[in-house]
Formats: sequence, structure tokens, C-alpha cells
Amino acid sequence: QQRVSHSYLFCGPRGTGKTTTARILAKGVNCLEPSEGNPCNNCQICRTINEGRFLDIIELDAASNRGIDEIREIRDKVNFAPVEGRRKVYIIDEAHMLTDQASNAFLKTLEEPPPHVIFVLCTTEANKILPTIISRCQRFDFRRLPTDVICRRLTEIIEAEGVAVEPEALLAVARYASGSLRDAENLLEQLAVSYGNGVTLQHVESLLGLGQGDQWLELVKYLLMGNTSASLGIINQAAWEGADMRQLHRQVLELLRAAM
Repeated sequence: QQRVSHSYLFCGPRGTGKTTTARILAKGVNCLEPSEGNPCNNCQICRTINEGRFLDIIELDAASNRGIDEIREIRDKVNFAPVEGRRKVYIIDEAHMLTDQASNAFLKTLEEPPPHVIFVLCTTEANKILPTIISRCQRFDFRRLPTDVICRRLTEIIEAEGVAVEPEALLAVARYASGSLRDAENLLEQLAVSYGNGVTLQHVESLLGLGQGDQWLELVKYLLMGNTSASLGIINQAAWEGADMRQLHRQVLELLRAAM
């Protein structure tokens, strides 16, 4: 409908697609032949963006460029017309890392930007952004992905790449990622590189220091029964075997939630 806001705030946990969505939005508003708002991926603009050669998408990492000088540079250049597309899109990642002085300097530009400019602020901690900035943005909250959604995406990846992975291994990877698709994809890549074609549940447990899955089921059973002595025995055995106790804690909590 060509009703695009001049500023957006994408907030939520890491690895849930905030910056990726910002890039898709930038592609959508510049696409020459969009379909129901979605970029076509075939026009010259889309191909240029996919190849990383599009000059009108400017990404700024506020974690390492958090000072007032960087914001002043944006303020000075924001009035220049787009070079290739219809809209110039500024994607500011980790926006909560901007200093107070930089945020205040950015406020005026955000309040009255030129019509050809869109700002997308991405953050994991929206509570640290000035309320005056939040009030000038359309806010979208990203949430952790369900385990089954992550599993479906990982299945698509291994089918496209021709890598054999056991379904139980994929489920373990999805659970470990705790709702972060990026973490799940990174772990899947590490497993494929480390173990080649034919990744099993034992490979996942070995890489993550989870120990034996049967052990954790026994631990959950004893916890539910209130058998403290047996529970401590399994924990002690896991520690002697070199298991990562933080991963053990996470795994057991997830099993307990599923059991209850």
C-alpha cells in the first residue's frame, strides 16, 4: 500500500532475525516489482542487494560506533538523495549501545527525516533506548522461535546441502539453541564440519558436553521422585566424566518442563 513508516524498532532476543528482517524490509521498499509487498529477488535492485553491492542500505554497528561523531555523520548525509534505489535505509544494530549524547543528537533527525529515508533500529535491550526515540518508531517485538519451527528450518538446510543428520540430533540442536535460529544454524554447521555426513545424537552430545541423554532422563526421574541421593550421584558422575554442568542444567530444566 506504499504506507511505510520513516522509523522502525525491532527488538527481541539475539538470533531471532531482527537484522535479517531489516534487510528484507530495505529490499522490499526498493524492489522495482514487489509482489504484495515482498521483494521479487529478480529485478536489478534485488540482485544488487543480494550481492551486497547496493549503496543505499547503510548498516551501522552501534556497539563499536556509539559516539556522537558517527550520528553527526548520519545527520550530515541523510539529506542526500539515494544513489540507486527509491529509499535510503539506515540499519542501526545494537541501538541500545548509543551514548546518551549520540541518542539526543539522533533524536532530531529521527523526528523529521527526509521522505526518502527509513531508519531501522535493532536491539536486544529496548529498555535502554530513550523513550523519546521509542515513541517515534513503529515497534515490533521478536520472540524466540519454537523448537519445531527451528527443526523444520534445519531440515530444509540439510536437505538442500545434502547432509545426513539424525532427527534426534536435529531436535537436540534445536533445543540447545533456546529459540535462536542463528545459534542452531551455527551449531549445525559446526557439526557438519566436525563429523561430516552422518551426524548422530551422540555427536551432538559430545560436542556440547551433554553426556548421555539416558543419564539426564534418569536424573529427571529421580528429581521428580524426590530421590536426592540418586540425583546427586548422577550429577557427580557427570562431573567426573567432564560434562558441561551449565549445559546439564539447561538440558534437565527443559526435560523437567516437558515432563510437567
